[in-house]
Amino acid sequence: MVEETKNPASETTQEVVVSDVLVPEKESTPQPEPVPVPETPDKSAAPAPEETEAQTGKEKAPVTESASFKEESNKVEELPNPEQKALEELKQLVQDALNKHEFTAPPPPPPAKEEEKKLEAETAEPAVLEEEKKEESAADETTTAAVPADTLATAESVKEGPPAPAAVEKKEEEKKETPPPAPVAAEPSEPAEKVTEKVAAVEDAGAKTVEEIKETIVEVTAAAAPPAPVEEEAKEDDPPPPPEEVSIWGIPLLADERSDVILLKFLRARDFKVKDAFAMLKSVVAWRKEFNIDELLEEDLSGLGLEKVVYNHEVDKEGHPVCYNAFGAFQDNELYQNTFSDKEKMNKFLRWRIQFMEKSIRNLDFSPDGICTFVQVIDLKNSPGLYLFKKELRQATNRALQLLQDNYPEFVAKQVFINVPWWYPAYYRMINALFTTRTKSKFVFAGASRSAETLFQYIVPEQVPVQYGGLSREGEQEFTIADPATEDTVKPATKHTIEFPVTEKTNLVWEARVVGWDVSYGAEYVPSAEGGYTIIIEKSRKVAAADETVITNNYKATEAGKVVLTFDNQTSKRKKLVYRSKTKHSD
Repeated sequence: MVEETKNPASETTQEVVVSDVLVPEKESTPQPEPVPVPETPDKSAAPAPEETEAQTGKEKAPVTESASFKEESNKVEELPNPEQKALEELKQLVQDALNKHEFTAPPPPPPAKEEEKKLEAETAEPAVLEEEKKEESAADETTTAAVPADTLATAESVKEGPPAPAAVEKKEEEKKETPPPAPVAAEPSEPAEKVTEKVAAVEDAGAKTVEEIKETIVEVTAAAAPPAPVEEEAKEDDPPPPPEEVSIWGIPLLADERSDVILLKFLRARDFKVKDAFAMLKSVVAWRKEFNIDELLEEDLSGLGLEKVVYNHEVDKEGHPVCYNAFGAFQDNELYQNTFSDKEKMNKFLRWRIQFMEKSIRNLDFSPDGICTFVQVIDLKNSPGLYLFKKELRQATNRALQLLQDNYPEFVAKQVFINVPWWYPAYYRMINALFTTRTKSKFVFAGASRSAETLFQYIVPEQVPVQYGGLSREGEQEFTIADPATEDTVKPATKHTIEFPVTEKTNLVWEARVVGWDVSYGAEYVPSAEGGYTIIIEKSRKVAAADETVITNNYKATEAGKVVLTFDNQTSKRKKLVYRSKTKHSD
């Protein structure tokens, strides 16, 4: 049996010594290019080989601190020259668009529709001309068939007798000048006088028709005439409208330096390709208008029971707000049905998720030296059946991911997946195409046995929720997030002790937990005076893994001495231990 003793009071600093800590992929220095690969099934489901230190007898070198990820600066003067130039170019494009009201102007009609209209007009003109030709030829044929030449000649000779030669010449000239009359149908038994009267009426009607056609042509030509150039000059003299005002996430574009921080998000999302970043910005502004974001912020979506599915809790070591996503909550069938049973409910879930994102963003600081990103923690515990067999959840989460990816660029500083099950690597490969290379470089994966240690790399234990191995609990507690905790490691087959010195008339309060427990715990008071008696505060007992609780206790000392906590780990796995203490004056 190996026994270790640790005295917090004897340490000159509160440096945390962690043995054999999981280092997430590409953690030491952020790399923009490599794609993180989730843990293999054996790593996430079973202990890793280095955990069985009792078998190997070999211990890794201790890691004294967690390597933290770093974000690029948002201060313009600290940007490389190419990035500064890209930012200026994007600002100029935005200013031009604001001057021309391109963000709020309705989109122009698609070119295809204009071409269709032109094609219809061109096709219609020959058809109309052809129809007119057919009508004219039909009229000629009808006239000739309706009144035979011999009948007309007979009727004319009966009425007036044989014409004089001069009259014949005159009539021939009139026939050349006058258009052909409309067809007149002659009854078989009709007298010649009536036929002659009908012919004269047709000639008069023909003349009137020609005049009406001429008038119609003149009216159409006048209607199609372009507006006078005087009116155009008058329009050009009108003053241009003022630039439009467009805000995004509550920040007016180009209003102050906060706008530069927002524009940098779009540039980084598009690898500082100015035109692509500008196109993305216009697309986001249009989507926000279509999605009615301003109205969504005021919409009451409470009462959906999703407060434990997605929620914010404290901050990480860099000051980023931490957002937790616990999809295992949908194991509750009632909650699942209330959220995904039909299309309307799924859309309401999406609106709730976007509203949550918008409200969270409103609490960020967009000043150049402020915090304007989140740390996302994705808890995949109890979710195999949900993802593999619940297509409604899969569809809804994919849609939410796509919306967040397309319309909220560079809002995630780090995305930590915990309690990763054995099947998740295959699922990750399926959705891999949804993410950019830059986004994927921020991913960290940890199986169930490494989740707490991985979170502690980025978040101090006192700010990690108790269900994830930390000390943060709801309600009023003896300790707050202002009381720092200490991380330690209990080695396999080792009895580990922690000592807290106490003076006379003091009240010592402490709390401790072992991640995963399955160790024995006890506490006792040892006086400093020789011959004094040791007092057992808590009898040694086995704390099961299912307990997963934080042990809190206190001891009022009447004389100087020390309180000793003992953790006996008889398993073949090392255990993560976190604890803290404080003293109060006792009357």
